[in-house]
Order: sequence, then C-alpha cells, then structure tokens
Amino acid sequence: MKRLITAIAVLSILGCAKENEGYSISGDLKNIEDGKMVYLSELDANNQPKKIDSVAVKDEQFALDLPEVTNSNLNFLTLEGVRGNVLFISENEPIKFEVYKDSLETSIVKGGEENKLLYDYLNHIKELNKKVMTIRTDLRNQASAAKDSSAMLKLQKEEEGLRNSDLAYKKKIAKENSESFVSLLVLTDMINVGATANEVKELFDGLSEGLKQTSIGKMLKENLDKRSVTEIGSKAPEFTAPNPQGEQIALKDVLGKVTLIDFWAAWCKPCRIENPNVVKVYNKYHDKGFNIIGVSLDREGQKDKWVQAIKDDNLTWNQVSNLKFWNDPVAQLYNIRAIPAAFLLDENGVIVATNLRGDALEAKVKELLEK
Repeated sequence: MKRLITAIAVLSILGCAKENEGYSISGDLKNIEDGKMVYLSELDANNQPKKIDSVAVKDEQFALDLPEVTNSNLNFLTLEGVRGNVLFISENEPIKFEVYKDSLETSIVKGGEENKLLYDYLNHIKELNKKVMTIRTDLRNQASAAKDSSAMLKLQKEEEGLRNSDLAYKKKIAKENSESFVSLLVLTDMINVGATANEVKELFDGLSEGLKQTSIGKMLKENLDKRSVTEIGSKAPEFTAPNPQGEQIALKDVLGKVTLIDFWAAWCKPCRIENPNVVKVYNKYHDKGFNIIGVSLDREGQKDKWVQAIKDDNLTWNQVSNLKFWNDPVAQLYNIRAIPAAFLLDENGVIVATNLRGDALEAKVKELLEK
C-alpha cells in the first residue's frame, strides 16, 4: 500500500508538471467577424517579425496553446485585414487580451510579470510623449509669435527635465529587472534617445547571460561597440563632406582649440530653436579659438532649403552635407539616431562632451578655452 501511495504521489507531481508546460494566449476581439485569422509573430534572429502560429476567430474570441519558452521574446498579435499589431512578451503564464480593431494601441494585455512591466513602460512612454509634444507646441508658438527668449529657455529646460527624469526611470527598470526581456527594450530605447554607450553598457553588463544571447541582446551589444568610437574620451572619427559650394571640407582642417560638430537639418524644429544659442556662443568665443562644423541631414533635392536655413539662422561657420537624410555617411559614422546632436572636441580632436545645449554649451566652451 505504501508503494502504491508513493507511486500515485509521483504520478500526481508529474501530472502537474506536464499540465503547466507552455503557456496560452486568449482574448476578446471586439467587432471581429468569425473566420478572420489571428496571427502570432515573434522576432527572429534578424530582429524581423516571423509568423509562428495562427487561429480563426469564433464568437469574437480566440485562444492558442503555445510551447514553453526558455527565453522570453517580443511577440506581435495581428488581425487579418487590420493594420498594426498588439505587442506582448512571451512568458510561461496565461496571457489575456482585449483587442479593439479600430484602436489597437488601446488594447489591454494582462498576464505575467513581463507583460505588466512592458505595459507599465509603454504607458510611461505615452505620457512622456504627450508632455514633450505640449512643450514643443508651446515652443513653436513662442518662436512664431512674441519670440520671448526667456519663455523659450524655460520650456527647453522643462523638456530637459522630462528627459532626465525619463532616463532615471529607464535606468531603474534595467537595474531592478536583470532577468527581464523588457530591460533589453529599455536599453535599446536609451541608446536611441541619446544616452551614452558607457552608461548603457554598464547596465547591459548587469543583465543575465540568457538575455545577452537573444537576437535583440546581440544587436544591442553590436550597437554599443559601434557607439564606443564616439564616446567621451575617444578621438572623433575623421570625415570629409561637401559644403554648399561643393568644396570638400575635412574635420581635421577646421579644428580649433575647441570644436563643435553640430548635427542638424533645416526641417528639424528643435535644431532651429537651438541655433540662436549656438550662434551666440560662436560669436562670443570664435575669436578665442572656438570653431564649429555643421553637418546637415537634409534630404536629396532640398539643398535650397538647407542653404536658406543657413542664411536665415545666421550660421556663419563651416557647413557640410551629403543631402542623404538619415543615410548621410557622416551621421552613420557618428551613429546619429536623433537630432540635434553635437560633439565637443578639444584641440587634439578628442571628444570631451556631447549634446550640450543652452547655458551648458557656453559654460563648457568657456571652461575649455580658459584651461
């Protein structure tokens, strides 16, 4: 009898283990007719969505049983005939959806710690973007109306404060969630909004080895290695590009005691708003050894807009552009993902600061010139 009880206990344990293998996704699909397909995709080794399963809608609902995942991944739920997708993280927990075909971004995903963290983060980003857009609208209004420089400076500082707060939030997520796939997404976002490679690398090094070996983890590591060449303390990569007259201008030929490489474009509103401050610093310190070379990311066929912006904004220093938008080879060399972006160099062409704006730019230029 004792052996029988033991055997039943073992079978019970095995039965429970088998029952918990894998995970499921299911949910309500508002106003989706029967027979329409629901497709499940995940990121493949090339970080491209790859379809892995599908199921037909029945009574405005769907359900899929899926195999156990060893490492979580970013997944996409798409509906036949509906543009867009619903994001979620694959994890070994039941995941429930409420999907609205006319507003996929408002769909609700519940299930597991990974997905809770993902949607807390996505909601944070939505709120941040709302606040930033409000500030930028106010900035445009100030720029086109009274041109109150003190009000504009206050708004710029508000946006800077939001960015700093957002960066602190992202760092906290990565530090406190070293096993979470969401941390990879957060670190990727940090790189794309201008965080230094060194600070992101420090957080990346603290992640689990499993996360580092995912396709996103490998891509992030490669990106960090590339960005390290334009980190503070590195020699600025040399480049040559044409000015508006078609003459080739080399970085090495325009170096001063202090030099600013300023990435901008005529179409970039934040760049144009910042230009008066750059002009002020240049006019004040050029005679003391401060040089600037502007690198424009304007589009092919829009040279006239670039040239007009140079004239309108009184940019009297060297300007170059290949007129290739984000594919500009100089921008790619410096891993530019957003503008305005700037690199401040010492007399030896070593990067000593990045992305300084407003009073911070003048203070650093003054400090370097007085050394």
